[in-house]
Amino acid sequence: MTNQKYSRMSNKLKITKSFFFLTLIALVLYACSVNPVTGKKEIMLVSEAQELAMGQQSDPAIIANYGLYDSQVLQDFINSRGKEMGAISHKPDLEYKFRILDSPVVNAFAVPGGYVYFTRGIMAHFNNEAEFAGVLGHEIGHITARHSAAQMSKQQLYGGLFVAGMIVSEEFRQMGELAQQGLGLMFLKFGRDDESQSDELGVSYSTQVGYDAHQMAGFFEVLHRIQKQAGVSIPEFQSTHPDPVNRFNNVHTLADAYQKESGKTDFKVNRNEYLKMIDGLVYGEDPRQGYVKYNTFFHPELKFYFPVPPEWQIVNTPQMVQMASKDGKALMLMTLSQEKTLQAAVQATVEQDGLQVVESSETTVNGNPAYAMISTLKQQQGQQATQQQQDLRILTYLIQYNGLIYKFHGLANSTDFNTYYRTFNNTMSNFDQLNDPQMINVTPDRLKIVSVSRAGSLQQILSGMRIPNDSMEEIAILNNMQLTDQLTAGTMIKTVERGIGNFKQ
Repeated sequence: MTNQKYSRMSNKLKITKSFFFLTLIALVLYACSVNPVTGKKEIMLVSEAQELAMGQQSDPAIIANYGLYDSQVLQDFINSRGKEMGAISHKPDLEYKFRILDSPVVNAFAVPGGYVYFTRGIMAHFNNEAEFAGVLGHEIGHITARHSAAQMSKQQLYGGLFVAGMIVSEEFRQMGELAQQGLGLMFLKFGRDDESQSDELGVSYSTQVGYDAHQMAGFFEVLHRIQKQAGVSIPEFQSTHPDPVNRFNNVHTLADAYQKESGKTDFKVNRNEYLKMIDGLVYGEDPRQGYVKYNTFFHPELKFYFPVPPEWQIVNTPQMVQMASKDGKALMLMTLSQEKTLQAAVQATVEQDGLQVVESSETTVNGNPAYAMISTLKQQQGQQATQQQQDLRILTYLIQYNGLIYKFHGLANSTDFNTYYRTFNNTMSNFDQLNDPQMINVTPDRLKIVSVSRAGSLQQILSGMRIPNDSMEEIAILNNMQLTDQLTAGTMIKTVERGIGNFKQ
């Protein structure tokens, strides 16, 4: 390498280093804020006003997607306990909002601006109020520590520097793929660090309001068993959440420390009170919101049905039914149009969904007025469509039935569209009225809380209740017990009261 060439490269590296240094200094000076939990300064490119706006925008969409669980008792419970805990948190002046969502998935999450969501699925798997309180404190901790805003800020910062480096440095461009992998691992660490900090805040907050935070560790054991039963095993280094077994041990250690620091010796668990409250809770999928049987989707409330292609995956939410082929090459969506007339629904679909209609026709579907069309995606002005978007073909049916307008889309690439056209058309053109009382009069499974009449192992007690052998492990996990655990007479446990109609395919 010549001295001149070496000198040019050295100068370029100096310029690049200076660029990064100056950019970092500018961002630090411009966007530093004090974290309310740690008391330390951190780079924050998202303001608290923006966080509030994000929460206000997200809340209606989340409720529309999942629906709120219809129990004033449970909604009042989470609201009162949430307000109590929010008041002692690091952001006591924030106006928190707490919701229980009508979803069987075991989950809880928070969005910026003070919005906290628990599913009925997770409420079913708590075995006492202290477990609930620990997870509630964990989710409030995500908000008080501003984890979402910090993650967004870090992505903006490092993403911006990454792009800037690609522009000014040829050497950086050559290392671009490796740098992106490094950023990915960095953000996984940020995620795990946030979860660990929220675990500690969950212990701290629940201890402050008088709950036994050791119980929170017990719930991580339930999560681990649910994962194991479902065959889910994600290595910790690939997951944004710490391993449940590690969290179990860490929470016990933290609970010891915070309880000792509090000076108290009597902490609430409230097992029986909590179990009585969730008696009758809908458990698992609710067939009243739609279910699949005999390769057919039935909706007993809206009284319609349509065929589902064999072996297709289906996801049903209050907002939409999604069906996907096993090979991932085709997708069908069914939702409701907000329009009052079929003509208005056709026009709104074309405009709002950005369709370029290739052919269309008025038709009927089992006596119901309908409109069918084949389209491509219209390229938006000022935007360059990807090759995949350009190749996408869509079959659409709009069907007017019982005062509502149902909208179906069948999507596939142009090379696969003809292969799936008959499948799409079979589902949409066979939409029909549901009259069969057996398919209409279904009811969901519900939790039933019972008191054990005699001492014995959980397995012996469940056998005495004539619980099928293949359901016993599910009941054991639901109670966070082993089948060999010995129970005394009078112990309350959860069982499942099966609904009317074998709606599970």
